[in-house]
Amino acid sequence: MAATNHPSIIELRNVGQTYDGGNSWVIKNANLVIPDKPAQGEFVVLLGMSGCGKSTILRYVAGLQKPTEGEVLIHGKPIEVAPRVSMVFQQYSSLPWLSVLDNVALSLSYKGVAEKQRRERAMDIIKKVGLDGHENKFAQYPTLSGGQLQRVAIARSMVANPEILLMDEPFGALDINTRLQMQELLSEIWLEFHPTVIFVTHDISEAVYLGDDIYIMRANPGQFVQHIQVDLPFERVRSIKRDAHFIELVHEVEDKMVAVGGKRSRVLKY
Repeated sequence: MAATNHPSIIELRNVGQTYDGGNSWVIKNANLVIPDKPAQGEFVVLLGMSGCGKSTILRYVAGLQKPTEGEVLIHGKPIEVAPRVSMVFQQYSSLPWLSVLDNVALSLSYKGVAEKQRRERAMDIIKKVGLDGHENKFAQYPTLSGGQLQRVAIARSMVANPEILLMDEPFGALDINTRLQMQELLSEIWLEFHPTVIFVTHDISEAVYLGDDIYIMRANPGQFVQHIQVDLPFERVRSIKRDAHFIELVHEVEDKMVAVGGKRSRVLKY
């Protein structure tokens, strides 16, 4: 594992998850350290077959679930109070009886931000994600397309300026053109706001295009077994996908995914 001079923002220490008293383990001895890089952020991608525990890892970091054993730390401390974490799901998660504007401003309302200020902040992020002109529409399908609904979810997640943004296959249900647009949008937002992102996907090309670091998990039990550092330019543009080095990285990750699925791999240690 590459050494880092940065303190950690997220750390998993010997994490395990069982739902049957230890007869079987969904996750076992999972260890992960994500460095804190203020004013830059870190874009981490999790890859692995279905059922290896990727979504469970996100729930740990969000404070929505506690592991059966081990520790999940934010800034070196256990999650006791909800950290500044936002989450975007694959399923459309907007409240359909509220407008786009009200959906995006919802978290600010819970925090007691005055109405004028929260509407201004919500409109600012709505414009950034390309939804201006749609702010008064109900956030539901088919009034809005699937891509627009995910833009609502991203805007709602970013309006409170989270330290950590968790994304669980957010583009999995989108058509290819919309998916490409959303990849570029997410890259632009990350460059502007610099959160630490943990992004789950099954798309290897997407993982290489978006990620700084890719972690591959194996299943039965879920463990981190491969770490690939993506040595591409900090700012990603679509043309980079035609670069020979990008294609080489995609093949490297693909080969490691196949190897993880075909044999027992060495577990990452810190």
